[in-house]
Amino acid sequence: MGVWQLLVVGAVMLMGLGGVLVPGIPGQAIVWAAVAWWALDDITGLAWGVLAGATGVLLLNQALRPLLPPRRFKAAGVSRRSVLAAGATAVAGFFVLPVLGGLAGFVGGLYGAERRRLGSHGDGWTSARTILRAGGYSVMAELFACLLVAGAWLGAVIWG
Repeated sequence: MGVWQLLVVGAVMLMGLGGVLVPGIPGQAIVWAAVAWWALDDITGLAWGVLAGATGVLLLNQALRPLLPPRRFKAAGVSRRSVLAAGATAVAGFFVLPVLGGLAGFVGGLYGAERRRLGSHGDGWTSARTILRAGGYSVMAELFACLLVAGAWLGAVIWG
């Protein structure tokens, strides 16, 4: 696979990560499709291993989804900006501090956006907890699963 194709696969994967944050867009399916596209073109054992791992992680996330609270952001009065800020900091945090940085980035970005919107530490933290209960845990779990897949793909491309 050429460099330009890898860049396009990476761009599709980023669109899938963004799709996790936007209701109605199948972010997990887009991320999986990007990995499948790469694996079908690069027919090495590593590529197929990453595809199998991605399939397992995303299926496990789908199986655990009913255990997490449903997304009810509109009913809780959550601003779209807060969720997007949390998602952006989760993606950045995942690559700055591999794996755990995604979780810390999500919660930190959510708190930062809410603190900026409300003006105080206590109100920001209370609002961030409310958002997590209103579906933020579900979004965080789905985003984390997709970030694990994207990280495995990136690692395979760089070191494979």
